[in-house]
Amino acid sequence: MALQELKVNKLRTFLSLFGITIGIFCIIGVLATVDSLERKVQTDLKSFGNNTIYIDKWNYGGGNDYPWWKYVKRPSMKYEELKVIKSKTDLASFAAFFVSSNINLNYADNILSNVNLYGVSNEFNSIQEIVVNNGRYLNEADFSSGTSIGVIGNKVADELYGSAEKAVGKEIAFRGRRVYVVGVIKKQGQSLLGGFDYDNCMIVPYKYFASIFNPDNSNPYIMVKGKENVASTALADELNGVMRQLRKLSPTQEDNFSCNDVAQFGEQISGFFGQVSAGGWAIAGLSLIVGAFGVANIMFVTVRERTSQIGLKKAIGAKRSTILTEFLLESAFLCIIGGLIGLGLVWLLSLALSSVLPFPIYIAPNIIGLALSICIILGILAGIIPASIAAKMDPVVAIRTK
Repeated sequence: MALQELKVNKLRTFLSLFGITIGIFCIIGVLATVDSLERKVQTDLKSFGNNTIYIDKWNYGGGNDYPWWKYVKRPSMKYEELKVIKSKTDLASFAAFFVSSNINLNYADNILSNVNLYGVSNEFNSIQEIVVNNGRYLNEADFSSGTSIGVIGNKVADELYGSAEKAVGKEIAFRGRRVYVVGVIKKQGQSLLGGFDYDNCMIVPYKYFASIFNPDNSNPYIMVKGKENVASTALADELNGVMRQLRKLSPTQEDNFSCNDVAQFGEQISGFFGQVSAGGWAIAGLSLIVGAFGVANIMFVTVRERTSQIGLKKAIGAKRSTILTEFLLESAFLCIIGGLIGLGLVWLLSLALSSVLPFPIYIAPNIIGLALSICIILGILAGIIPASIAAKMDPVVAIRTK
């Protein structure tokens, strides 16, 4: 009967369901986009290392109360401090030193500009997930001797050699020096948070890097990964004490370093996206309310048009609950149709956005379930009054109504 109502009164039904369609489109569109963006950001954040503390002269969280010139005056991290940290920290499983610079690479007649050169110590790949598809990663002997060998990113291999397979075993040049390529990193894709760009980089042993560049001018910092089941806050507190002792700071002196906790950024990001989702709910809620009134209107009209039918049904024994359930189901069905149209529009939107955004838009199953649940609840709420009126009709009066 609901389908027949749709066919007979197409325009009226369309206008009534338009609010539901727009409401579901808004709320599911916002939730799907925000959820996909949060997944991408959290995935990019995990690339910094799980349960990892970054010891640096800079505070990654900003800190408006602390003057920027004080950060500039802080001493840079030293490679020698890494050994002390590893020996005095009980909660750490791995620690690595990191420096970086921007260089131009060339091979034969091919030149690639603005490549990230990363100088790392031997436990860097235990903190960062680096997958080498072709060749191998740097080994212990490479780090201890500071050999002039490196691992390059997928983009570097494609630009200079044509493919990752051709890059392994070849030499690569920069600043008059030659580096032997031993491996190519698996393609990582674009990150929204910046950080490590493994597609456009070359990783070399720290000692080799230090033989070319001044580490103090190369953004040095120490990465420390905690042991399993160790809270990052506890690790940060221990590292803070070790660093103060290492730099011989008195109790009255302020820190001249920062222990940056990556996990805190994840919590801040979740809170931010929660606020964005709440805003989407508020906007879509207005459309859903309007849509609910539209469905209620069409149900009032439907009850009036079927008054004689309702009277006949009650005359031959239909109970109030049967009439009530019939109209509630019809109201919910109408809302589900509007919701399905809205979901279809969101699916088309996700295809369009995925082709232009640096991350795909997913419509998670729980979001689809949420949309259908909203439609059913709205349908019941919108149809409860018309259905109650229909259920309470006197059969004799209803049959006589034209």
